[in-house]
Amino acid sequence: MRAALLPLLGLMAHPAAAEVVSATDAGFEITHTTIVPASPAQVYAALGKIGQWWSAAHSYSGDARNMTIRLSPGGCFCEALPKDKGGVEHGRVVYAQPGKALRLNAALGPLQAEGVVGAITWTLKAKDGGTEIRKTYVVGGFVRGGAKAFAGPVNQVIGEQLTRLAAFVARR
Repeated sequence: MRAALLPLLGLMAHPAAAEVVSATDAGFEITHTTIVPASPAQVYAALGKIGQWWSAAHSYSGDARNMTIRLSPGGCFCEALPKDKGGVEHGRVVYAQPGKALRLNAALGPLQAEGVVGAITWTLKAKDGGTEIRKTYVVGGFVRGGAKAFAGPVNQVIGEQLTRLAAFVARR
């Protein structure tokens, strides 16, 4: 039985490597890396289906299907709030290179209420018959009580989202 499962393990995403690279009261940098069994073009396309892999627990509406992202400069990473007929802009695409990289200006979650800017970047590189996804999130500015306190919890959420993206890509 165990031997029969070995070929299937190769189809799954490799575990993510995670690190809080730096954290001070002025900001932090987080990096996560994983390898998925898909081409860079397939991973890039999956980034555009954010409502299918983002965690509902980290949404304002409680339903990740309300999230969208347009993969072009100026594109909104937005979430509809159907009950209130409102919405949230989580971030804005500032760099889009299909199959290679996507960058957003984004102060995610509770960071929206602080005086910070954030840059979240997905870099895609063909590797080991799949794609290495490197996700970085750099945040800087003024946070009441200091940004350093946010680094650990944000690192966990960023890692969860990369794990969810990798699982989504591996299922396709």
